[in-house]
Amino acid sequence: MIKGEAMKFANKMAAGAGAVGLALFAALPVWAQEAATAVAAPAAPAAEAAKPVANPGNNAWMMTSTVLVLLMILPGLALFYGGLTRTKNMLSTMTQIGAAACLAMLIWVMYGYGLAFGPEGNQFIAWGKFFLAGVNADSTAATFTDEVISEYVFISFQMTFAAITLALVLGSVVERMKFSAVMVFGAIWLTIVYFPIAHMVWAGGGLFFEMGALDFAGGTVVHINAGVSALVAALILGKRIGYTKEIMAPHSLTLTMVGTGLLWVGWFGFNAGSALEANGSAGLAMINTFVATASAGLFWMLAERAGGHKPSALGFCSGIIAGLVAVTPAAGNSGPFGAILLGAVASIVCYFAVTKLKTKLGYDDSLDAFGIHGIGGMIGAIGTAVTMLTAIGGPAGDDYDLGSQLVTQVSAVATTIVWSTVGTVVAIYVAKLLTGLRVSEEVEREGLDLGEHGERAYNY
Repeated sequence: MIKGEAMKFANKMAAGAGAVGLALFAALPVWAQEAATAVAAPAAPAAEAAKPVANPGNNAWMMTSTVLVLLMILPGLALFYGGLTRTKNMLSTMTQIGAAACLAMLIWVMYGYGLAFGPEGNQFIAWGKFFLAGVNADSTAATFTDEVISEYVFISFQMTFAAITLALVLGSVVERMKFSAVMVFGAIWLTIVYFPIAHMVWAGGGLFFEMGALDFAGGTVVHINAGVSALVAALILGKRIGYTKEIMAPHSLTLTMVGTGLLWVGWFGFNAGSALEANGSAGLAMINTFVATASAGLFWMLAERAGGHKPSALGFCSGIIAGLVAVTPAAGNSGPFGAILLGAVASIVCYFAVTKLKTKLGYDDSLDAFGIHGIGGMIGAIGTAVTMLTAIGGPAGDDYDLGSQLVTQVSAVATTIVWSTVGTVVAIYVAKLLTGLRVSEEVEREGLDLGEHGERAYNY
C-alpha cells in the first residue's frame, strides 16, 4: 500500500518535472530575447562615447598655457616695452599694446579663426566657422596624436598668439604713432598679413605646412612676421623728432627687467603649449626654453664685453628675448644642446643687428622689434633645420636630408618676408588715408601720454 502510494507520488513528480521542463524550454526564446536586449542596452551609450572627448589633462595644460601667453602681453610685453620708452610715453605704449591685443581677440572670434583654421580653404587662406558658427562646448580640436582638446581652448590659445604678434609690431612705432592709426592698422594687418600666414604655417593644407617647414611655435608666423612688419612700418612712419640728436634712453630698466621675467615665464605657455598636449614633446620644448634663453642672455653680455662695453642690464634683457625668439620654431625640434647653440648664435647676431646694422642704415626702430624679433626669428627658423641633426642631440633620423630642409626653411622665411612687407605697406597706407599716421609735433614733444590719452604715468 505504501509502495503503491509512493509510486503514484513519484509518477506525479515526474509528470510535474516534465511540465516544468517543457515550460522552461518554451521560455528559452523569451529569455534569450531579454538577454539580448539587456546586452544591447548599453550599445547606444557606447556609440555616443565613441565621439571624441577632450582629454582632461591636456585640456588643463592648454588652458594654463593660454593664460601664460596672456601674461606675456599684459603685463609682460607692456612693461618690457614701456620701460624702454621715455617717461612721457610710458602709458601710451602700454595702452596701445593692451588695446591692440583686445582688438585682435575680438577680430579673431569674429572671423580670424575662420580665415586661419576654417574647414574649407587653399594654401593661403581658409574660410568657414565665422563668428564661431558650429562651435560649442562639445566641439573638439585635434592634437598631434589621437588625443583631442576642447575647440574653445584651442581657439583661445591661438587667439593669444594673434594678440601678441600685433602687439610686437608696435615696438617700432611707439612715441609717434596715433592711437587711432594703431587701431585701424591693426585690424587691416591682422586680416591680410597675420591670418593668412597663420594658416600657411599651422593649418593642414597650408603652404608652409605642406612644404614640410619646421615651425614648432611661431618663428615665421609670429617673430619674422612681426619683426619685418615693424621695420616696414617704422620706415614709412619716419624717425622720431630728435632721433640721434636727443637722449632717448629707457626711462626704467627696472620695469623692463620685470617685463623680461614675465615674458620668459609666459613663453613656456607659448612654446611648451604648442605641443597641444601635456607630453614629452611639451617637456622638450620646456627645457629648450630654459637653456636657449640662458645661453642667449649670457652671450649678449659677452658680446658687449668683446665690443669694449660693460655687460649691461639692457643687454641681458635683450639677450633673453633674442634667445626666446630663436628657440620658438625649434622648441620641439631640437635637443637641449642644439638649443643652447641656437640661443648663443642668435644672441650674437641680434647684438650686431641692433648696435651696428641699425646705426649704419639709420632707421628708427624704437624698441628694436626688427633687430631682435625679425633677425632672431630668421636665425631660429633657418637654424631649426640644423638643430634637428642627431649629432647635436636633435630628433632627426638617419634619412634626414639637411640640405633639403634648409631649402624649405629658407623658402618659408623668404615668403614670410615678402608677404609681411607687402601686407604692411597696404595696411599702414590705408591707416594713413583714414586717420593720418603721426601725432602732431606738439603732441610728440609733449608726450603721447598727455597728448593722446590725457594722463601721466607718473605724477610728481
